[in-house]
Amino acid sequence: MTLEPVMPTLDEAEDPELQDFQRRFWWTLPLTVVVTVLAMAGHRLGWFEMATQSWIELVLSVPIVLWAGWPFFVRGAQSVVNRSPNMWTLISLGTGAAFVYSVMATVAPQVFPDSFLSMGRVAVYFEAAAVIISLTLLGQLLELKARSQTSAAIRSLLGLAPKTARRIAADGQEEDVPLAHVHVGDLLRVRPGEKVPTDGVVVEGSSAVDEAMLTGEPLPVTKRVGDKLIGATLNTSGALVMRSEHVGSATVLAQIVQMVAMAQRSRAPMQRMADQVAGYFVVGVVVVALLTFLVWGAFGPEPSWVYALINAVAVLIIACPCALGLATPMSIMVASGRGATNGVLFRDAAAIENLRKVDTLIVDKTGTLTEGRPTFERAIGLGAFSEGEVLRLAASLDQGSEHPLAAAIVAAANQRGLALDKPEQFDSESGIGVRGVITGKALALGNTALMQQLGVDASPLTTEAEALRAQGASVMYLAVDQVLAGLLAVSDPIKSTTAEALASLRQANIRVVMATGDGLTTARAVGQRLGINEVHGEVKPADKLQLVEKLQAEGRVVAMAGDGINDAPALARADVGIAMGTGTDVAMNSAQLTLVKGDLRGIATARALSVATVANMKQNLAFAFLYNALGIPLAAGLLYPFTGWLLSPMIAALAMSLSSASVIGNALRLRGAVIRES
Repeated sequence: MTLEPVMPTLDEAEDPELQDFQRRFWWTLPLTVVVTVLAMAGHRLGWFEMATQSWIELVLSVPIVLWAGWPFFVRGAQSVVNRSPNMWTLISLGTGAAFVYSVMATVAPQVFPDSFLSMGRVAVYFEAAAVIISLTLLGQLLELKARSQTSAAIRSLLGLAPKTARRIAADGQEEDVPLAHVHVGDLLRVRPGEKVPTDGVVVEGSSAVDEAMLTGEPLPVTKRVGDKLIGATLNTSGALVMRSEHVGSATVLAQIVQMVAMAQRSRAPMQRMADQVAGYFVVGVVVVALLTFLVWGAFGPEPSWVYALINAVAVLIIACPCALGLATPMSIMVASGRGATNGVLFRDAAAIENLRKVDTLIVDKTGTLTEGRPTFERAIGLGAFSEGEVLRLAASLDQGSEHPLAAAIVAAANQRGLALDKPEQFDSESGIGVRGVITGKALALGNTALMQQLGVDASPLTTEAEALRAQGASVMYLAVDQVLAGLLAVSDPIKSTTAEALASLRQANIRVVMATGDGLTTARAVGQRLGINEVHGEVKPADKLQLVEKLQAEGRVVAMAGDGINDAPALARADVGIAMGTGTDVAMNSAQLTLVKGDLRGIATARALSVATVANMKQNLAFAFLYNALGIPLAAGLLYPFTGWLLSPMIAALAMSLSSASVIGNALRLRGAVIRES
């Protein structure tokens, strides 16, 4: 592989290796098609004499083998130099042997025995070399495109940061400057709807800041003077003045980017089953070819050394890994398509292979177990105020607020058809609530701090409020003319499919662990409702990453399911990262598996598909090696003393066709396989 940048950038060009392989593949594909048609049907068409056809195939094959296939011969040579036999050794040996043998048969056919003549020429294998190189190039294109997606997650993270910041000079003048020009200690203004430019502290103003992209907390967090701000989070309502404390690579976002990059590089590349046995297979093929050469040279009929050379080359040709090269990619391709129809997107073969081994699943809460958006839960009236009236008054007041909690309350009132009044006055109280006048009544809606500021006694509803908070809800009190009228609760509801999904995972003996950036009280409340005993709350992105590494150090095969940017490092480091399709692009780019509908039940389906696919790959490899095992002895001439048979082009072509056809046919069975959640 070519060198890749350690840290991708936003303006990074397309992978040069991918561009190079695309050029080699598309420019030579037409030549491969022509050579194959001539080899398969040229004698029937009668366009050329067979000897002339061999020369035409030679001319057309030269650019395919010597230009398009050159990188494979380089890798094959490197595998020999480094004493690390692999698939490149097989491909370079097989295609090289087929090509060199065919060139000799075309240029000097007189050196071959008469038994090698077929239809007026010595049989050639140009089409075998050409087709194998084109198929290998196609496989490399697919693999390079998949690899390029690993840096897409980092580019998505880099794209979160704003490009400019509004800096306040010492004389009070303000100007927009590139983010790279911001220094520690600079005063910056953050207006409503803008992203926080860098990490720092609030020195003036107050506002609700949406930190869900980094912390996973679905509800905006109120920021006042002295509170910390995280770069790339969203200022939702009020104006803020902040002092920058960390810039460049020292920010939280930059650290997450670095963690994702390190986690992606630390994941060992998948060792496909074909590669695991390729080393032994290559050594075995080379040994058989050498023995064939020596035995025929020493004991064969005259011209013995010609027979020795031809049969040794025949061994390498029949061992050329056509079916072996198709065995795993065909299963992966069919399984990926089958998964997509079931709402499960596998990003690479490693995910399909490893998912069946998973015994521990770490799940995020917000957006994974829950819906990930504030939803009105209930209202409680006090005294003369009914539940409906509390909701109507609160919604009337919240019409003037941009806060997500307010949006949930207004939406609930509209769904119930409540008639809302227009606020006569409206004021936001420093992030602790809102105040206003509705039909001549002074209303206040907010937390305990707002009630205390107004001198409103909230104790009559303390028990109900604590019970709701224990269930994971956010509570707001409503006061009318400085008298407590009731409270409202907004929460992040659990997905309707979550309980069923967790039950199926437990049946499969998978240990489920919750790790969330939410408060520990809320996390435990959700965990208790779902029967999750192991709960980690208030965890940062680095904490989730450490949890994954800790479980892996214990010998666990860990999957991580999440939907937020804060999950990205853990998703990348886990043995299998699982992203919710309803979540962020960064999470999906960091994960190996995406559940399109955000339904955790897809994990069980994906796991069953993983089991079926790995079994199919093993069957394909067995087919591939079976045909090689049958063909190699024939190529070596073991039947010659008894039958006088040597390997003919027809037998070689039949063996290659049957092996490839059996692998393709078996892989296609996955399309109709019954995938049971287990």
